This record gives sequence, C-alpha cells and structure tokens, in this order.
Amino acid sequence: MAEPILEVRGLVKHYPLTQGILFKKQIGAVKAVDGVDFALDRAETLGIVGESGCGKSTVAKMLVNLERPTAGEIRYKGEDISRLSGRALRAVRRNIQMVFQDPYTSLNPRMTVGDIIGEPYEIHPEVAPKGDRRRRVQDLLDVVGLNPEYINRYPHQFSGGQRQRIGIARGLALRPEIIVADEPVSALDVSVQAQVINLMDRLQKEFELSYVFIAHDLSIVRHISDRVGVMYLGRIVETGTDAEIYDHPTHPYTQALLSAVPLPDPDAREQRERIILVGDVPSPTNVPSGCRFRTRCWKARERCALEVPELAVPEEFRLATGPAVHDSACHFAEEKVVVPGQEPGERGADRGAGARREGRDEGLFREEGLFREEAQGGEEEQDRRAGQGGEEAGDRREGPGGVSREDGDGPG
Repeated sequence: MAEPILEVRGLVKHYPLTQGILFKKQIGAVKAVDGVDFALDRAETLGIVGESGCGKSTVAKMLVNLERPTAGEIRYKGEDISRLSGRALRAVRRNIQMVFQDPYTSLNPRMTVGDIIGEPYEIHPEVAPKGDRRRRVQDLLDVVGLNPEYINRYPHQFSGGQRQRIGIARGLALRPEIIVADEPVSALDVSVQAQVINLMDRLQKEFELSYVFIAHDLSIVRHISDRVGVMYLGRIVETGTDAEIYDHPTHPYTQALLSAVPLPDPDAREQRERIILVGDVPSPTNVPSGCRFRTRCWKARERCALEVPELAVPEEFRLATGPAVHDSACHFAEEKVVVPGQEPGERGADRGAGARREGRDEGLFREEGLFREEAQGGEEEQDRRAGQGGEEAGDRREGPGGVSREDGDGPG
C-alpha cells in the first residue's frame, strides 16, 4: 500500500486561559483540537464535517502552519513538518496551499488580481522568472474560468463566486500537491457553490491534487469527497468512505447530523426519523469525561462517562463484513438507516474512487436545487470566451464600474 502524502497523528491545539496582568497564571485551556488522526492519499479528497466550533478550521490552519500544534505530528511525505521554520517551512508550503472561507476578506482590496495571484511568485521566485509572471497569472485566470484581461482589476469589482475563483487561482500558483479548503463555498449562493465545487473537481483531475475539504454542508461534502471524517468537540468521532458514512453511519452524532439534512422527496421526509439532540455543545474549556458526546447522546450509559472510546472498528463489527465495518468512536455503535428506503448495500458501498467520481450521486446537486457542470453547459466559460472579443454575451449585463456580471453570479 502506498504511503499517504499527508498523515496526522495525535494532533492537539490548546489555547491557554490566563488571569492577571503583570503576573499571568494559566487557569485552564480551550481544547480546540484534542487528538485528531487521519491520513490523506495522493489525488484523494478527505472531507471533514461537524458543527461550528468543533475544531475544523483550527485543524486546517495547523496543516499549513498558520497555527503551531500543542502536540502531535503532521507528516508530509513521511517528514514531520509541524516544527519546521525558515527555509525548510517555506519549501514545504510550496506544496501545501490553502483556500480560505471568506472570498471578501481573504483578498487584499488594495492589490489588483494580478498582484494577488502573482504574490506567491515573489515569495518563491524560483518558480517563475519575473518576465514570465504576468503570462502565468493570466494562464491561471483562464484555468479557473475568468477572463485573463481582468488581471488589472481589483477585488471589489468581482462577485463572490469570481472572488473565490481568484482565491483558488492563488492557491494553484505554485502547483501544490495538497490544497486545504476551509469552507470554500459557505459564503456563496447555492448555484455559485455548484460552479466552484465543479471547478475544484475538474482541477483535481487536471493537476492530480489532494484536497482536505472542510465544510458543514453534508451534501456538498459527499459530492466531492472520497472519504469523510466527522468531528465533534475537537475529535474525529467517525471516519470512512462517503458511502460508509452517509448510508451506513454507526456513531449517534453522525446519525443525528444526517437526520437533519433536507430531503427533496416529501414521502421520504415524512417517513424519516428526526433525531433531536437535547442540550448544547459542551464548552471546550470544560470537556466531559469519557465520551464527549455522552451529554447529548440517547445511548449514554455509565461506561460512557468512565472510558474514552477509541476511534476504531467497533467490537461488535470486527468479525463482520460490509460497509458498516469502519472506524467509529462509540462504545455502543450500531448501524442505523437514517434515510428511509436505503437498505444496506443499496448504493454500492464498495465503489472505487474512479467509479465513484464518474457515477456517484448523479442526482445529488439536482435534488438539492444545485447545478451540475453539464447542466449549466459551461455558462460562465461561454460568457467569458464570448466577451474576449470585446462583446458581452447575450445573458450578461454591465455592472457598476464596467464589471461584467452573470445573472447567477452577482455581487454578494
């Protein structure tokens, strides 16, 4: 079996709580991430889902060394990069880039698009000679579906979807092997989300990228991910392939999340059992003993308060076969059909990555009211190419400041 391109072991990030002004004393810690393990293979997408505040974004920042781990290892091609600095860290960062959540604040409003996308070349001049940088930036704009002539425009002259494309182009500038996408579509309209997701899917095939894709929209995560990890209060509580997690969940928290996903079929909606969790998420400064989910779990027993469940195949499934056999951090894990009408094995749990990419959930975006790339007919790309000759396409209009805007991708 090939070695993972990225491996995380026992990752911990605690933020100290102190009191006092002159003589500070630590009185506790915010346990944002408290023991996360996962691996990422080449050209694979790992989706990470969970409630707001569960530590997803903190994990993303540690992967690109924007935050230093309190403990644990982040191994890139077998080398621990969590303690690197200086030139060694700069060399690694060439291969691990990030796409940020907010396309409005992640782009410098005083820099042109050309300067924003070309800035990585200033930090890594060996990647592109000065005389070749403008052409490379224009090539990147073309790759992400924007007009290369927009190179001298400013971020405020673009819509939200276009700004996120600029952020993706910046992430691709150094030809990285891994892209960490921290909720890259959460601030966008639904139809624009589909355009950006399909773009990322196409770029992955074209450049053989590996993605760590963080989101709280379960439908989008399933569409793009090969494997999924579910986080709760700083830890991953269940992990497996997309079919294992969505069709055969064994952890109560995963089942509760899936029961809240909107269903387009009214009959299925009426038959589905909604799992209503009682109480609030505990504070990361005062984490419950044993299982962290026990304070909201309908299966909680005395053992749950005494023992921390291990993220592994549950004991009752170890002699079994099938999609329910995957890692789950629960003492009393059991498979539960969350969506009615889906029997175990119905959706092809043992699909390969290639087959999954071609045939997985063909109706997913249609069911959610989104657009697939084929259904759109490459609308934005057609408009862009039509506008290169100085003529605007029929379904585009001129916005303030002379900016072309598409009907489905207006300023947010």
